[in-house]
Amino acid sequence: MDDQTTYRIRIDLAYDGTPYHGWATQPGLPTVQEAVETGLATILRQPLSVTVAGRTDAGVHAANQVIHCDIPQTPWQRLVGNRPTRRPEEALVSKLNGVLARESGAIRILSAQIVPEGFDARFSPLSRQYRYRINNGTPDPLTRHFTYQHRRPLNFEAMAEEIADIQGLYDFGSFCKPRSGATTVRTLHRFDLDVTQELTTVWLAADAFCHHMVRALVGALVQVGDGTRPCGWLQDRLANPVRDSHMMLAPALGLILDTVTYPNNDEVEQRAQQTRARRDPTCLPCD
Repeated sequence: MDDQTTYRIRIDLAYDGTPYHGWATQPGLPTVQEAVETGLATILRQPLSVTVAGRTDAGVHAANQVIHCDIPQTPWQRLVGNRPTRRPEEALVSKLNGVLARESGAIRILSAQIVPEGFDARFSPLSRQYRYRINNGTPDPLTRHFTYQHRRPLNFEAMAEEIADIQGLYDFGSFCKPRSGATTVRTLHRFDLDVTQELTTVWLAADAFCHHMVRALVGALVQVGDGTRPCGWLQDRLANPVRDSHMMLAPALGLILDTVTYPNNDEVEQRAQQTRARRDPTCLPCD
């Protein structure tokens, strides 16, 4: 191997989005991407850019986000320092967590691994799953940063009926922020509720999500649940997609990127090629 050899590294991470202005780097504002790339540059002693599975909005959290980056052989092997029995993957997780803990403590690296060169955090996923938390009871100050407290009572039976059997291929034009030339067609794998006495969790999974799609779907469901909109309103907007001012976004703080699912390593490159060919990439970032 020569000095030009690089390793493609998949990094799984979780974060509390409260102190950040979303994932993507913005001049003069703290973002998750900036914090992670700065941390990587610190431990690798050189600048590095990463590719993310989904660019979350300001205030949105992640239980399992995925990124990839290409690290040259020399800084990769240098991560082990004077502990040659240690794997570089383990050293990266430990050192990067140490740097991020000093930055805010709101980001945690879960794992790192070498993956095939064709792996693409953004284009290789089979699906992304989100959960949205709604507090049903007394507001809890300990969970206020990642749970939405709706001020009006919600009819959970009506909400469950509204989204029953909503799966498959749809045009989500009523629930997406428009982007010039980009498709709003997506395949929805899951849209359901878990209801307990204190908490309702809305689950959504799809092959990908357009910008604001998750929060707009939850916002429409909440409007049906509190009686602002009649039963069937969400389904009608799904059957007859329109872009209008009736789209209401649920607050960002209740939204958590739960999981990103990938095919086996021998299939990730083909999956990425299929995704690029099928969709305009300007609409691929998650909500």
